[in-house]
Amino acid sequence: MAKARSLDVEIALDIALQASPDHPWVEAHPEWFTRRLDGTIAYAENPPKKYQDIYPINFDNDPVGIYHEVLRIIEFWIDHGVTVFRIDNPHTKPVEFWDWLIGRVNDRHPEVIFLAEAFTKPQMMAALGKVGFQQSYTYFTWRTAKWELTEYLTELSTEMASYYRPNFFVNTPDINPFHLQSGNPAAFAIRAILAATMSPSWGSTRASSCSSMRPSPGEGGVPGLREVPVPPPRLRRAAQPECPARPAQRDPRGAPRAAAAARRRLPPRPHDSVLAFSKRDGDDTVLVVCSLDPDNTVESQVYLDLAALGFPAASQVSVHDELSGETYLWAAKPTSGCTRAAPATCCT
Repeated sequence: MAKARSLDVEIALDIALQASPDHPWVEAHPEWFTRRLDGTIAYAENPPKKYQDIYPINFDNDPVGIYHEVLRIIEFWIDHGVTVFRIDNPHTKPVEFWDWLIGRVNDRHPEVIFLAEAFTKPQMMAALGKVGFQQSYTYFTWRTAKWELTEYLTELSTEMASYYRPNFFVNTPDINPFHLQSGNPAAFAIRAILAATMSPSWGSTRASSCSSMRPSPGEGGVPGLREVPVPPPRLRRAAQPECPARPAQRDPRGAPRAAAAARRRLPPRPHDSVLAFSKRDGDDTVLVVCSLDPDNTVESQVYLDLAALGFPAASQVSVHDELSGETYLWAAKPTSGCTRAAPATCCT
């Protein structure tokens, strides 16, 4: 922790409430585990998988004891400077326990953040948010189509906005989603842009982003890319130029609040492979236009409702591209290539 502070690095600690067979709890508190009829401790199972080296915690036999022991562990790490805890599979533990633990910790340490790493049914994920988790994993990792993203963002920014605070991870710690397995750098850039602009917080795990990948010794040898499983051969990518995901991760500046992600679209609708939306945070207006197709060039017209964005209908708008650094002047009239536009719109 001292070294991390000297490097201005914040540490988030992973908390997995389980024990190995040689953990001191096994001998000191056998009541915290489930025993079979033959006296052996029941190890973790997720059929057909078996995890003989993991003993799940049984919260029923001694809730007071295990509740306070976990609180002691959390307090120990807070005293050493940890203020972010990523909770592994919280949906496999009693919701009442999290309500109790988070309430007591935040009463004493309101700065502490609990992140729920839960991929499970919507009702349980919502319940975890309601009992106090300040951040939660989401289904973003698996949403790729325009209608899926639009539907999910609408849900998060309306009916769930009061209690669910999403963290958009572009993959999971142990599964690279299908749309990233091709190794196409454009796919990584697209997911990074979407995650960074759709959610107040976002992240990547292990080799999910180009900036965190190591050079591959395999075919192509692309600097900055690690060899990943490739589905159909037609999606294989040979050597690519510098990974486009890097500028995307520099500072997209598009995630002040999920609730501010109001999509404002006017006919004609953008291409089905183009997602366009706007966000506002005070006087800062962010426009996002992102292709969803990493394999093909997509062309689309996008019309902006200047009045809805807080600009006078007949004004000229100075637009700064956060990725390229270039600045453009857009006027409230059709530019070259636009077939139609109302007086209060501009087209690009």
